[in-house]
Amino acid sequence: MTTAWSFILVLSGLILVHEFGHFIVAKRFGIKVLKFSLGFGPRVWGIVRGDTDYCISLFPLGGFVKMLGEQPGETVSPGEISMSFSHRPVWQRAAVVFAGPGFNFLFAWIVFFVIFLLYGNPIILPDIGKVQNSSPAEKAGIMPGDHIIAIDGHKVYTWTEVSRLIKAGGRHSVVLTIKRGKETISIRVTPAIHKIKDIFGKETKAPVIGVIAAGHIKIEKLNPLNALWMACSRTWEVTVLTWEVLVKLIQRVVPLSSLGGPIMIAQMAGQEAAQGILNLFYFMALLSINLGFLNLLPIPILDGGNLAFLAVEGITRHPPTRRQIRIAQQIGIIILGSLMLLIFYNDIARLLGYSHLIH
Repeated sequence: MTTAWSFILVLSGLILVHEFGHFIVAKRFGIKVLKFSLGFGPRVWGIVRGDTDYCISLFPLGGFVKMLGEQPGETVSPGEISMSFSHRPVWQRAAVVFAGPGFNFLFAWIVFFVIFLLYGNPIILPDIGKVQNSSPAEKAGIMPGDHIIAIDGHKVYTWTEVSRLIKAGGRHSVVLTIKRGKETISIRVTPAIHKIKDIFGKETKAPVIGVIAAGHIKIEKLNPLNALWMACSRTWEVTVLTWEVLVKLIQRVVPLSSLGGPIMIAQMAGQEAAQGILNLFYFMALLSINLGFLNLLPIPILDGGNLAFLAVEGITRHPPTRRQIRIAQQIGIIILGSLMLLIFYNDIARLLGYSHLIH
């Protein structure tokens, strides 16, 4: 039951955010919106207010906003030309198209801001949980339970700072100021260069001393200004990571089996919901950034593809022909259709325990 309601909340919430972006900006420019649909296909239920039919359609995996004059060659009466999408300046049409992905990023930023403001920022303390055998740390006399308070005189408050300073030193020895019980001691240790794997599984060489964090967490309370900055920073970090994952997928560093669809999202949403509502909304924010980013890819039928058409029109002063648009959209459908088949195959393969066959 948790998986079901959390999946509905995540999917419908992100679709509503995306389509509301298109809707509100179109309305702001005075463009007539004919339909605001959650889902595709036949209309199941809805309510008409003003010029707009707000409805729920049969197939829930998506949504759309239908505007007057949106389709090429659509007939618009002379009295409604001022409310037609296609009769608006390029920059207004581009703003309406961009608003969908833009609102996905905005939603993620708002969620991060609220979480940081109300809950705080969890940080991993520089406490040593394990010292690896025969490592530089063990040879230097570092012990589990030690609390690192400084490296080469630079005070540290998080495990991230410890890792950064040790890597910055390269092969050079560093002096760790450690609190052990009531005693404060200094220990000099020379890192060894080892092969380590990044989050994508790629091996790189880096200096290490052979210690593992204890995993002790401290919640750092943030004022509104700091929460604002942290929300911006986290949104940017996730956006960059999404781009890196896409590049690694193309390079085949990240396997295609890592791609997931509705079933995977439902499972993850259920897991996050079981951990609490904050975890679920944090998960929604991550997905919202992914949705916004992927929609900006220059693939026809996606928002990014429409923005590409508008860019061409803005530069050449002439819109693409209907034939060019139709061919581009057919290519886009083939690309997205192939991707959807792969994603559904991955989901089913995971359920059946065959995900190792996908590479």
